[in-house]
Amino acid sequence: MVSRLTTTLSLFTYLFILFSFSSSSTTILPSNSDKVSLALYYESLCPYSANFIVNYLDKLFEDDELLSIVDLYLSPWGNAKIRGNDTFVCQHGPYECLLNTVEACAIHAWPKLEDHFPFVYCVERLVYERKYPEWESCFEELGLDPKTVSECYTGGYGDELELEYAAETNALQPPHKYVPWVVVDGQPLYEDYEDFITYICKAYKGTATPEACSKPSGYSIERSKAKSIPPVCYRDTIISTLLEKIKSEISLWMQ
Repeated sequence: MVSRLTTTLSLFTYLFILFSFSSSSTTILPSNSDKVSLALYYESLCPYSANFIVNYLDKLFEDDELLSIVDLYLSPWGNAKIRGNDTFVCQHGPYECLLNTVEACAIHAWPKLEDHFPFVYCVERLVYERKYPEWESCFEELGLDPKTVSECYTGGYGDELELEYAAETNALQPPHKYVPWVVVDGQPLYEDYEDFITYICKAYKGTATPEACSKPSGYSIERSKAKSIPPVCYRDTIISTLLEKIKSEISLWMQ
């Protein structure tokens, strides 16, 4: 009886969170300032999410002018799904659920972008290098105290954070189809996500235009010639999940 009541309350909590995001605007909206909102919906072990964070998103932090016009938001949930008993099923297995939760806890523990992004980047770099079981080394590498994050993901609060990210992601309009799912000022970039800097520059309405916005995007030129579609991790079907796992292994093997 107690177990059934707990399950009912957990489900009610999730539905309440989902309704809250649905009834308000669930897509990341432009900020009230001149900054451009940039949201990344991802999952930790999708190799294409890791590739985007390590090789593309990090470019923001190499340009102080460009970073100054952006409000970056990270949502580590992706294509995970919720069971009825307050547990998660992640596309790339239990380890992905762990790292999603760890990254959610890091974002909560260090709310400032300049504090939590280096940790997320470090973990995703290890994913990209196929060394993600070593993720705890990021604490020492960055000189961070692991206590707050450890207590968060082992004590259950990390699961609550993931429920919030789940409700938010599942309420996106239009719904996300895959990860990485990149949104600039409320508009998803779909397969053009790697060219996010071009979209940031187009969306910026302020007067302090970064020098990077006056230059052509090398990635745009490259894509227009190749006409290739960047790889993604699709959601929903078992078949697509299996295919993504196979593609992920091949991609990692070829690196």
